[in-house]
Amino acid sequence: MSRRYCAHYVLALIAASVCLTAPVLARDDPRTEKAVIQTLHRACAAYERGDIQAMEQLLTEDFTLTNSAGTVTTRHDDIELARKGAVQYDVFRNKDMKARLHGDAAIVTGRTIVKGSSGKNDFDAEFQFTDTLVLQEGKWRVASSHVSLVKSDLVKEQPTDLKR
Repeated sequence: MSRRYCAHYVLALIAASVCLTAPVLARDDPRTEKAVIQTLHRACAAYERGDIQAMEQLLTEDFTLTNSAGTVTTRHDDIELARKGAVQYDVFRNKDMKARLHGDAAIVTGRTIVKGSSGKNDFDAEFQFTDTLVLQEGKWRVASSHVSLVKSDLVKEQPTDLKR
């Protein structure tokens, strides 16, 4: 092999290895995981404030939530509750979040703490959640959520329209 041919061969191998490992590096990029987690923090803040515009931006059109009672609600349902002011959150926070990235999708697990009221019923609860996010037009959006009740100090019966 000529020296010139070897140099081209080595450069081609380096270029191929960079191309093959780039998707793996991007998937493990903490800034991307951070962006996913930040999206969920913004979603919590939107629910806490009843911010319909933010909810519309952060939830996919076909978003579904399976709540702790096994009831499935949609983006439209959650936005209507916010529009009516049916649920008032004093606290809506996620903690202990762990994100796993899979290309243009992410799965996040963690805990959600909520405190507030629905009608005459006060609530104070903690949920374990699994959220699925998708990357659409360069932005992470929540596509699906599933929650399980961990603990609850509800003053009265749990409201049926409680998000989490």
